[in-house]
Amino acid sequence: MTSTPLPQGDAKTAYVRSMFDAIAPRYELVNTLMTFGLDARWRRRAVSDLRLAPHSVVLDVAAGTGSFTRELHRQGHLAIAVDLSFNMLHAGRSLPERVQADASALPLRSATFDGVTCGYALRNFTDLEAVFLEMARVLRPGGRLSLLETAQPPPGLWRVGFRLWFQRVVPFIGSLLSDRDAYHYLPASTAYLPDAPVLVAMLNRAGFSAVNHRRVLGGLSQQFLATRVS
Repeated sequence: MTSTPLPQGDAKTAYVRSMFDAIAPRYELVNTLMTFGLDARWRRRAVSDLRLAPHSVVLDVAAGTGSFTRELHRQGHLAIAVDLSFNMLHAGRSLPERVQADASALPLRSATFDGVTCGYALRNFTDLEAVFLEMARVLRPGGRLSLLETAQPPPGLWRVGFRLWFQRVVPFIGSLLSDRDAYHYLPASTAYLPDAPVLVAMLNRAGFSAVNHRRVLGGLSQQFLATRVS
């Protein structure tokens, strides 16, 4: 997959859906191995950073098998999972409220949710501007947004080690345990991801204020927090 151009437009949407359908059964296992389980800690922090009252209603966009959704439940919120891939939602454990849908056209009422989360999926959306507009639309005024996404450390040995792991070891693990093409595509798909300042500007244009960006664990991951403009 890395030797050919990355898909664009409708072809990208179709590829992402079929890819995640294929890797759904072992998605969580490979994720845990890829991050040494650190992704669970990062999700806990991302949910607590929403600073929402107990029993708030939160939409988990691109929920996959529901890691973020379950963390929302653990912290006392009511969560709905939405994802493009039926198989990912089907593989999710304890997801009573789940909707299969494209995040750029959510079949949900406006100003319905107190919070929105999304984990490691921004680069998989075909129309990221439309997705941010939809996130803003379904949030009530003053609602909170918490996003996690891949990143890379600043130049130096930490970045060299990260690239070796992410671009070489992760595809090898994925090939052994799941789908070879998918886990070669996923590292390559970071090429879709805009730089942090561009993402901040896109969120502002979509209707978010107080957008905050921070690096997680030296830049292995990144988090965006924002508030829906009243």
